[in-house]
Amino acid sequence: MAIAVGEPGVDGLSEVVGALRKWQHDGAPMQLHPGDLGWFWRFGAEATAAAVRTWSRDGQILAVGLLDHPALLRLAVAPAAQRDEELAQQLVEDVTEPERGVLVDGKVHVDASMCTMVQDLLSKDGWHADEPWTPLRRDLTKPVKDPGVRIEVIGPEQAHVRTAVQRASFDGSTFTDERWHAMAAGLPYADARCLVAYDGRGDAVAAVTVWSAGPGKPGLLEPMGVHRGHRGHGYGEAITVAAAAALRELGSSSAIVCTPSFNVGAVATYKSAGFQRLPEIHDHYRDA
Repeated sequence: MAIAVGEPGVDGLSEVVGALRKWQHDGAPMQLHPGDLGWFWRFGAEATAAAVRTWSRDGQILAVGLLDHPALLRLAVAPAAQRDEELAQQLVEDVTEPERGVLVDGKVHVDASMCTMVQDLLSKDGWHADEPWTPLRRDLTKPVKDPGVRIEVIGPEQAHVRTAVQRASFDGSTFTDERWHAMAAGLPYADARCLVAYDGRGDAVAAVTVWSAGPGKPGLLEPMGVHRGHRGHGYGEAITVAAAAALRELGSSSAIVCTPSFNVGAVATYKSAGFQRLPEIHDHYRDA
């Protein structure tokens, strides 16, 4: 039976999140995580549904893509479909031809780092490897040390604290209280937590959101940031350690995160918090 690409609609997002949860397991390559959809959900359920693409055969989802923006597609492929030649060929054709409704015309990027077959086909079709990213992982089978600072789990009443730290951590951030509430209303947030770290004076200095994919599966940090006015004091390490502890409490087997390799400070922070650096991965891009 032919493979069909489609959009799930708001009503189909539950099935998509369920598939992504099922596909996560330790030892697998870094790929789209339920938490990635959860973080995108800050724009609302309708916008999230419009940014998702699915590839299905006989009603079974084989791959999921998230358009982080119209020129960037991030993929996840079911473990049993990693060597599915028909799927790989379909994916490449769909991302290459703008009229198929996946990526726009011009320069575009695809993260297919989890599927060697798709990467090989993209390369043969003239796509190029882009700048490297560094995935990192921390095993959570053993207890996590105390982070050494006060950590609070953020609920609706403290949403403004979480969003303020985000905006103070990332230039150009548009994370508002309204968007926090939209994110928290999303399906993936049922197994997520927002954490904020405070210094000795009671100032909010760092924040992170962690996303569980279910017991015994890797949990994701997305995003983590340190207030630009409080950097250089170890708060990045502290909030990352707290994130690992929170994921362990949620039943995650490990904690994973991915950052651009050029961000050496972020890589060093995650390593200092007990994360192990994994082999670099690459998006692929097509010139305009």
